[in-house]
Amino acid sequence: MENNGLALRIARILYDKKAADITVLRVSHLTVITDYMVIATGRSSLQVKALADDVDDALAMEGVALRAKEGQQEGQWIVLDYGTVLVHIFHPEARKFYHLERLWADGENKVPLPFMEEEEKTEQPQA
Repeated sequence: MENNGLALRIARILYDKKAADITVLRVSHLTVITDYMVIATGRSSLQVKALADDVDDALAMEGVALRAKEGQQEGQWIVLDYGTVLVHIFHPEARKFYHLERLWADGENKVPLPFMEEEEKTEQPQA
């Protein structure tokens, strides 16, 4: 799976599982650590853990290997490392505190999420 495709696939899994504030950033020009970051929020520690498990389970079924997982015990900030894509799933307070977008967004590297744009169009009232 292509890096951009993997990042979008992860974002879609999170979206389908009701994660909030999903953001995908292309960061390959800013760091050698990864190419993309997917950032999302769960409403509680339990949902944060469930979202991480859902992403891991879905990608494992598709043959995408998880390299590392951190933060599962606490459920405040879980990081899933897929090599070219890092997934950050936050509890709301932790997301506000760390505000990764402030650190990694450069104004031009946010990846559009087509499935969210489609929903926004269908939610707008017709004139």
